[in-house]
Formats: sequence, C-alpha cells, structure tokens
Amino acid sequence: MAKIKHNNFIDTVDEIFAGAKKEGVLHLYAEDEYLNGRTIQIKGKEMFHFGTTGYLGLEQDSRLKEAAIEAIQKYGTQFPLSKSYISNPLYAALEAKIETMYGIPPIITKNSTLGHMAVIPTAVRDEDGVILDHQVHWSVQNACQLLKLRGIPVEMIRHSNMDMLEHKIKQLSSKCNKIWYMADGVYSMFGDYAPIAELMELSKKYPQLHLYFDDVHGMSWKGKNGTGYVLSVLKEIPENVMIMGTLSKTFGASGATFICSDERLREKIKNFGGPLTFSAQLEPASVAAAIASADIHLSPEITILQTELEEKIDYFNELLSKTSLPIIVQNNSPVFFLGTAMPITTYKLVQNLFHEGFFVNPAIYPAVPVKNTGIRITLSRHNQKEEIKALVEAMEKLLPLALAETANSLHKIRSAFGLNETNHQQEKETNESSLLLNYETSIKNIDKNIWDPLLGKQSTFDWEGLCYLENAFTNSDCAENNWDFHYYLIKDKNNIPIVATFFTHGLWKDDMLAAESISLQLEETRKQNPLYLTSKVLSMGCLFTEGNHCFINKTHPLAEEAIMLLLEQAETLYHKLNADMLVLRDFDEDIQLNRIFHNQGYIKINMPDSCVVKNLEWDNMNEFSNTLSSRSKRHFAEEVLPFEQAFDIVIKKELTAIETQQVYQLYKNVKGNNLAINTFTYPENVFSEMTNHPSWEFILLYLKKKEEEQDENRVVGVLFCYKNMGHTYVPSLIGMDYAYAREFQIYRQLLYQAIKRAKELAFKKIDFGFSATFEKKKLGATIIPKVAYIQARDNFSMELMGTLQNEDKTHSGT
Repeated sequence: MAKIKHNNFIDTVDEIFAGAKKEGVLHLYAEDEYLNGRTIQIKGKEMFHFGTTGYLGLEQDSRLKEAAIEAIQKYGTQFPLSKSYISNPLYAALEAKIETMYGIPPIITKNSTLGHMAVIPTAVRDEDGVILDHQVHWSVQNACQLLKLRGIPVEMIRHSNMDMLEHKIKQLSSKCNKIWYMADGVYSMFGDYAPIAELMELSKKYPQLHLYFDDVHGMSWKGKNGTGYVLSVLKEIPENVMIMGTLSKTFGASGATFICSDERLREKIKNFGGPLTFSAQLEPASVAAAIASADIHLSPEITILQTELEEKIDYFNELLSKTSLPIIVQNNSPVFFLGTAMPITTYKLVQNLFHEGFFVNPAIYPAVPVKNTGIRITLSRHNQKEEIKALVEAMEKLLPLALAETANSLHKIRSAFGLNETNHQQEKETNESSLLLNYETSIKNIDKNIWDPLLGKQSTFDWEGLCYLENAFTNSDCAENNWDFHYYLIKDKNNIPIVATFFTHGLWKDDMLAAESISLQLEETRKQNPLYLTSKVLSMGCLFTEGNHCFINKTHPLAEEAIMLLLEQAETLYHKLNADMLVLRDFDEDIQLNRIFHNQGYIKINMPDSCVVKNLEWDNMNEFSNTLSSRSKRHFAEEVLPFEQAFDIVIKKELTAIETQQVYQLYKNVKGNNLAINTFTYPENVFSEMTNHPSWEFILLYLKKKEEEQDENRVVGVLFCYKNMGHTYVPSLIGMDYAYAREFQIYRQLLYQAIKRAKELAFKKIDFGFSATFEKKKLGATIIPKVAYIQARDNFSMELMGTLQNEDKTHSGT
C-alpha cells in the first residue's frame, strides 16, 4: 500500500520564520556606517542593543581591530590551505596562548559547529553510547547524526533531568563502554546552567559516564582567564570531561577551541578530525584578533571586565525583582528570557520595543516550544545603567498593552511556562462578551436537532455516532482507550450557532505520524513498557474520527471572536487537565485560520490526506467504471472485478459473539501490520458496541471453499461501516487475513464492496478516511489535503524521535 505523506519539519519552520519576517522582527539588516556595540540602527531607527552575544564587548576593542588590520596587511585576507598541510604564521602563537589559559593544549577549529563535527565522531567509539540533553545546541545534535550511521545508540533526556539521565545510564551500561552525556554549559535561550556539580557526582557513581559540554555561551565572562562557566565550577578538566569553547561571541574574534586532557585523543582528532582535515582554516585577521583577545584574557583586565558585566547583570536583576515581568529563569548569566507564550504577543512587544528604541531578539519555534515563545534579552558591557533601567520601564509599560491587544494575560503566560503566580496583583479579566457559550461533557446533553445540521453527515461524529463513541471509549479498563469528551457550542445572542466542535482527552503515541521505521523501534520498547513515549493529548475530534470536526459560520461578523473564545476555552481545559499537547484537526488550508492559530501559539503540520468518494451518480458497474481514469479503469478490470467471484459477500447488522471474535482478530492482523498511522489497538468492546448500535453494519468476505474442502467458508476480510444520517457511508476500520490478502486482493475488494453498498443504500458520499490514498484514488476517491495545528509543553518527544535511526521501510496501510 502507498505510504502516507508525513509532515515536513522544514516546511513548518519555514512558514513560522516567514511569518516572523513578515511581522518585521526577523531577518533584519543593520544599517550603521559604524558599529559601537551599544546601539544599532534598523530601518532608520537607532536602538539600544540588547541582542548581542558578545557579552564583554570585545568585538569593538581597538586592540583586536588593530591586530586584525595588521594581519591582513601582512598575510592577506585568507590563508587558503588546509591546516593538515600548514597553518598560517599566527596559529602557533594563538595555540600557545590558549594553552596558557587552560593549562592544556587546544584544538582550534573554524567554528564550534565544525568543531563538533570534527570532535564527536572521533571521540565517540563504536562501542560507546550517547545521551543528549534535549536543549543541547543544534550543532551538537547534528554532529551526533553521524554516530547513528555507525549503529551507536543516541538517546535523549528531558532538559537537565538527572533522574532520567541516571535511568538512561543504567539502560546503556551493559552494552556500552563509555556513555557520553552532551549538554550546554550555559543554555542560549533561557540562560540557565548545566547542573555540573550533580553531573560530576553522577560520574563518580557511574565511571562509564563522560561529559561533553558546549560552553560557547559561558566563555570569557565567566571563569579564571575567561575559560568559561564549566571550568568556573570544575576548576580543572577531569579525564572524563570535554569542553568546546568559542573564540567568537564574547571572546570577540572568530573560531572555536576544543579542550580535553586526553593527549592521545587530541592528536587523533588533530590528525583526522573530518572538517579539520578538509576545511579551510581561520583567516589571519581572525587569528590575530583572537591572539589580542587571549592577551586580555591572560591579564588582570579580564577580571575587571567580568566584574563590570556582573554589576550590570545584578542591576538588571534588581530592577526585574520589583516588577511582575515574567522572566522565566532567574539567574546571574547575561541571558534573560521574557515569556509571552503566544507568538503574536512576542511580535507586538518586539515591534513596540523597537519603536521605543530597544533591540531585542524574538525567541520562536523551533528554538523554543511554540507556546513557550518569548523575548531573549542579552546584556553586555556596552549597555549602560540608564538604558538598562529604561528597558525595564519600557517592558513594564508595553507588555500590558501587547497582552491586551493580543487577548493574552500574565496568567496565561505563567500557565504556559508552568510558573507559580506571583504576589503581584492579579489581572482582572473581563467576562463581557456578545457570545453565548455552551459547554457539555456528553453529547446526550446537546439537542440532536442542533448538533446534526452543524456537524452531521461526515465520519462517525453525528449525534448518534458520538453516542456510540462515548459508550465505547469511556469507563474503559485500559488507560489508552479511556477518553473524556468535551463539547463546545458558541452562539450569538440571537442563538445563531457560530462555532461547534468536540474534543477528547486521552493518550496518544508520540510517533503516531512519524516515519514507520521510528515506530518499529519504539514498538520494540513498548513490548516491555506499553505506554513508552506516549502523551496526554487534548484533541479536537478523536482518534476514531476524521473530517471537519469544527463547524465555523465564517460569514458571521463574530466568527473570529467566536474562534478566539473557543481557543481560550480549549487552552483553559488543556491546563486544567495538565495535558501534554493540544491538537486542532482536521482543517482544510485556510489563510485566515492559519493566521489566527499561528498567532495564538500553534504550529501547522500536514495530516494524512483524506479520501472521499463524491460521485455515486451511476446505475451499474459499467457506468461506475466509466467514471474512472483510463489507467484506473484498467486496474478495476484486472485487479478488482475478477476476484469478486472468489467470495461470498455478506452484509450483517449484528454479529454473534463468535463472529465478533473472528473479525476482531482480522482487525488486529491489520493493526499489527500497519504502522503508517500508529495508534493503540482498540479493545474488543469497541466492536461489540458496534453490534448493539443500529447505525453500524459489517461487510464480510467469505472465501468460497473448493469442492474438495470439507470446512465451511472462511471469513478473510471485514469492513466495519457506519451509516451517517442516510447521507454518508463510512468504512471506519478494516480487518484481513494476510494468508489470503495478496492472492485474492482482499483490500481492494473490500473498498469496492463499500462503494457498491453505499450506492445500494442511496448514500450521497463515502468517507474513506486516510491512508492508502493511492488505492482509494484508483477507485474514484478524491484526495483532500488536511492540516492540524498543535501546541506542546515542550519539544522533547519530537527531538527524541529525531535521534532515532530513520530507515526507509514501508508497511501496508489500510
């Protein structure tokens, strides 16, 4: 069967960045004729610069500039040759000075990204294992992709979760020699630190544990000789620790430096460390600037510079402590994060801060979870106390305005980031509205004559279908198939419906739409731990249904207001349930909805295509065949029609207990063979409930026995079909005996029999659901692209699945 189309991560990020660019907060250009580090000019506006990562301001130091200019005059703009052959005349001096700083000979790389690419694949052996902090810098994660090609296990833990780390160490200890934990010294978004003391204690408990730190954001402003945050804690480098530092950012020059105490490993990396062998070396100007900066780092001046920055950080923290501004992590690093939760609030606040004369960085997905959007503020020695104070005053003034303009609040921000409420006065939220909200937890509490005209005639979520779903999926003994139902109906004051939908709360597998190769790996783990990598999800619709789960009266003047009210109610419920993910599905592409959902903190993903048969205006099989393309007509004549005679086709409205067990096993055959859409296996009561419901029927294929056979005809295929309001026929689930599936084309025959049955009952369309779109299209289905909008508490599951090997294997879909 054809593999379903999965979401393209690059397309998602591209759309988010394009939106931020359109709002004028990303991909900007500085217009200054001269840069001084304190201010920056954008679109004719001079602003105080609170977005740099040059925390000590050394990039503007005259000594570094003069050294770089002199090096160009002496040696040219570059030294175009690999360092494996010969280094430019300044390299030896730089390496000697960095060695004096650290007390260990360094390896100099073009930048930290190439440094990780050189070091990690060389240092990590085939018999080792790797554990990533899920917030470790992208460049580290990217370098570890090379390890997976060698069969090296690459695991991931939640950010700085020491219990989870210890659990992973125990899992890997019996099959790995060394176990590498990779983390940032200082994390670039929230400015928080790696728990180094705890990690060192853990390494004493587990001698296999080795630590690899990307400390580029901890360099220069911290530590003796500016050697970084990690060394400021460790004091010296143990044998089981490696550090990647930087010569750019706060160091003020360019390049990166790798430090470890294993001399033999250093030489191995230097001899053949990928990019070190084949990439260009640092330009003479960069090396000269780094030498000048190293001289400062080796002098008492570095302590003076660090102290000046520390005083400004303390001053900023003092000012912040007197406000209710939602700073997410309180620390003494130069990186601060002001949470806004929703992208639209970030855009508005950044725009207003720009207007007031302050440049800050928007922090958006995928650098942070989409609902953890915010503003990254960085301090440097260039910033003066008067503009630091002015920035705090501006944020205090502008944040409430941005919140009001975007229907946001401090309470919502604190909920999104899991923060406790402060002692500051709580906001007063108005309940005045021109809309009427009806919320229920059972479809039985909603008038059938109101629900069905809005959401009937599709899938299995008309009023009767929802009664069935509530009976089948509530009060279940298995957690994965026990759902809560939540219904929303929003009207105007004249009782005209504007929005209607339903949500379910239950467990989803995180890999539901991931590549099948990933699901194959995870299912092996789930044999011992059935709920491994699953999440509590509040989802529009439910896993049993597909289609337009949300009715929106788009012509109503209050439509957008009603949508915003729905989102507010859904998010309130999301936090109340403490769900891990909130999902809005399955929508057609809509520019207006895309804008609303994105601005409220949702990312768009592609869902599997929906398949609908709309043309049932034919009277016989010849006429049906003529509705198909010439290629599909040939397929129908050769692969479908000839096999019909192999079966006795029986349609039943009820099944006996034995028959229910038989068809349930056929369903489980398909479920176990199909990971394209990886959901939980439904329990048997879901099928026995069908037998008790008047809107369900079963198309059964009995393989005709041969004359010499004594056994009864064998049931080898089944379709579980829902009849929606005499309008839409819905083949919801399928079951097959794979011993006969290919020989007798059972899957195609079942699709065909569903079409015949829908015509016989005079239905207007068939909702064929998603997956196997190629097969359904050959029988006349129209393929309709669908999208969903999601927000999650964090990106952990997505990034964890990204560490799994992604072999291109395909499996049958239904």
